[in-house]
Amino acid sequence: MKAIRIHENGGPEVLRLEEVKLAQPGPGQARVRLTAIGVNFIDTYHRTGLYKLPLPAGLGVEGAGVVEAVGPGVTHAQVGDRVAYVARPPGAYAEAAIVASDRLVRIPDGVSDEVAAAVMLKGMTVWMLIRRIHAVKPGESVLFHAAAGGVGLIAMQWLRAIGARTIATVGSDAKAELARSSGASEVIVYTREDFPKRVRELTGGAGVPVVYDSVGKSTFEGSLDSLAPMGLMVSYGNASGAVPPVDIAQLAVKGSLFLTRPTLFSYTARREDLEEAARELFAIIQSGKVRIDVKHRWPLARAAEAHRALEGRETTGSVLLVP
Repeated sequence: MKAIRIHENGGPEVLRLEEVKLAQPGPGQARVRLTAIGVNFIDTYHRTGLYKLPLPAGLGVEGAGVVEAVGPGVTHAQVGDRVAYVARPPGAYAEAAIVASDRLVRIPDGVSDEVAAAVMLKGMTVWMLIRRIHAVKPGESVLFHAAAGGVGLIAMQWLRAIGARTIATVGSDAKAELARSSGASEVIVYTREDFPKRVRELTGGAGVPVVYDSVGKSTFEGSLDSLAPMGLMVSYGNASGAVPPVDIAQLAVKGSLFLTRPTLFSYTARREDLEEAARELFAIIQSGKVRIDVKHRWPLARAAEAHRALEGRETTGSVLLVP
């Protein structure tokens, strides 16, 4: 089969399309013939070496397709099932993938393979952020960065369905309109506005109880300054670079703040949590309250172009590779 591999860390140019052996699933594993593959910022972190992988390595943690073979002892999937997954180790940039069967979830009727591949990581991340880490309540104000990105657009819609007041940040007027149309209550173009100051103005000086920040280095301090006393800072990405070492005494100075750096893999490690996340995610998609707009598709062989577009902030919503 064909698969994208990296033999060294670096820019998009290190992505290579190679012929690799089609592996047989072992105990507890299934082989999924992929029809759609999600592209996410974590893939760029693996490519650059920000998140270390033993080389050579595959990329991609999210995909959807059909189970075509199962190994001994598999109970969570059978041949012919239409499934999606988000799982490690990376290897979804391929025509087929070997996946631990307990990481597979069945795709319900009415949800396409493309939608499933586009939402497993991003949609479950939103579930983790607004349902588990901080269960957002109706009428509650939250600050959400990168609101026009793949995670952000799902979050805008889901938060609107909850009835939250979402203060969103984006990098351009076009993205501001997209965030607003997806459910943001207030939008700040952070490239020309002082977002902590604006958050204080919008909240009558109080700040927000929670900030969701996937941008990282360039927004971290401002995010802390946007929080109300005893507020929660959720740092879950590094799009602008890794957050520098933190002086935890500053959390006390700024109002006894809480700080967490979560990963979806921790929050879905138990099968029952994975199933709950998938159930809630697919249900809100089927209800029509969250719509998934896949605007960007590249053939598998052009994965490098997808990475350049993603890192260049040229994409909105979900990005897919098609085998």
